[in-house]
Amino acid sequence: MRRELLQGVSRLVVKLGTGVLTNSRKQPDQGRMEQLVAQVAARQKAGQEVVLVSSGAVGAGMGALGFERRPTDLAELQACAAVGQSRLMGAYDALFSRFGLPVAQVLLTHDDLAHHERHLNARHTLVTLLRRGVVPIINENDAVSVTELKFGDNDRLSALVACLLPADLLVILTTVGGVFERYGQPGQRLLSTIARIDPAVEQMAGDTASATAVGGMASKLQAAKIVVRAGIPLVIAGGAEPEVLTRVLAGEELGTIVVPQPNKLRGRKRWIAFFHHPHGTLFVDDGARRALREQGRSLLPPGVARCEGAFAAGDVVSICDLDGTEFARGQSAFDAAAIRGGALRRTEVVHRDNLVIL
Repeated sequence: MRRELLQGVSRLVVKLGTGVLTNSRKQPDQGRMEQLVAQVAARQKAGQEVVLVSSGAVGAGMGALGFERRPTDLAELQACAAVGQSRLMGAYDALFSRFGLPVAQVLLTHDDLAHHERHLNARHTLVTLLRRGVVPIINENDAVSVTELKFGDNDRLSALVACLLPADLLVILTTVGGVFERYGQPGQRLLSTIARIDPAVEQMAGDTASATAVGGMASKLQAAKIVVRAGIPLVIAGGAEPEVLTRVLAGEELGTIVVPQPNKLRGRKRWIAFFHHPHGTLFVDDGARRALREQGRSLLPPGVARCEGAFAAGDVVSICDLDGTEFARGQSAFDAAAIRGGALRRTEVVHRDNLVIL
């Protein structure tokens, strides 16, 4: 299955974690970066397009500013990001230039991808860079992003970038060699393949204990939920493994592969499903849930049991069952007041063309 899933990959997103890129002194690990850049360059020379989503800016800035642990104060965190990002890009530029490859810095905020026109512009820019043989190096614009509008972490950002392009594969390289059952305990076992991310799999994941990083395996599985719903496979592997990218793309049983769902989402549906903080919630009855999930219908007013939040027509909302479990997202055709007013009749509250089952 792994070889079949990875056959014919022409465009991939590679996420490099802070732990992979920085050393014990919280400075960029030159030797590790040299190895990873050489692997990316080899993929480019082989005709594949590679986008890097690179952590490490805050970690590099911490070392420069004398922090031992990741700051919790937002201004200090942003200062680290501002100092570290330039150092990180300087290192990448020098390393890729050895292979004759130019690099481009792309700093994104959540708004850049949630706003439809800016979303499309970001995609066009990245595709143009790839077409011209440039390696885009993407990070969140941490120096200006505010907490409420952040992606959350670079695992999620890498998943969104993979959906934005779209890519054929997302590879997350980390300090842990994949998803393990009983990780860190006697008899730990690597899960080579995850066919479905269910609660049992999620219980195996934990947060990070790193002094410089955020996330952990839990955030990587959240990223996996995004890309596999979009029809894109994900591999989580150890960034210190020799020739890890070459071996992953050759189908070697390295790390953990998460199997994508068979039906790929089109561009507009990916944008609705993944690139928004929903503005409100529509709770629907069991009949409406079945009609949406099993029959591909639009959401009609009689099926809406409750409406929460203040949103306008055209905003993306969560669609939940009566237990509060989100199973879909969509663009509401009406504002919250109109839906709560009860005057709507047999018209689509959310048209099926603007609705995605998660």
